Amino acid sequence: MRKRKLAFALAAPALLALALPARAEEIGSVSTNFRITGSDKVVIEAYDDPVVAGVTCYVSRARTGGIKGSLGMAEDPAEASIACRQVGPISFKEPLRQQDNVFSERMSILFKALHVVRTVDRKRNTLVYLTYSDRIVSGSPQNSVTAVPVGADTPIPIR
Repeated sequence: MRKRKLAFALAAPALLALALPARAEEIGSVSTNFRITGSDKVVIEAYDDPVVAGVTCYVSRARTGGIKGSLGMAEDPAEASIACRQVGPISFKEPLRQQDNVFSERMSILFKALHVVRTVDRKRNTLVYLTYSDRIVSGSPQNSVTAVPVGADTPIPIR
């Protein structure tokens, strides 16, 4: 059992390297807890779907401040909210997988990551986006979901 935990701990950097890096644009934030060394915040970030042109996901999440936060050593809370919207004409750069990890971003130095997963609802011609966080050993059940309907004249291509 100890060998298995050690293997997970050693594999953490490799697993994070395999996750798609996030291409976030911070568009706003509010302070929630003042600290002289840097306040805790709720940030709002925009992520453009890299395969679906015309769709942007807005994620709000807590970011820990202070000295550890400014050095990237703090572990941010698992809570996040997502709202994805059509912001232009929808087009597909390539056929989509039924479910795909679209964005990932580290929430701690090694072990925790925020994910945005896209799932295709074929019956309703809709893109469904889910955000959640995970850890190497134990993840969080906290999540948020949103959907972007695609017009009937634009069928979603599936691989």
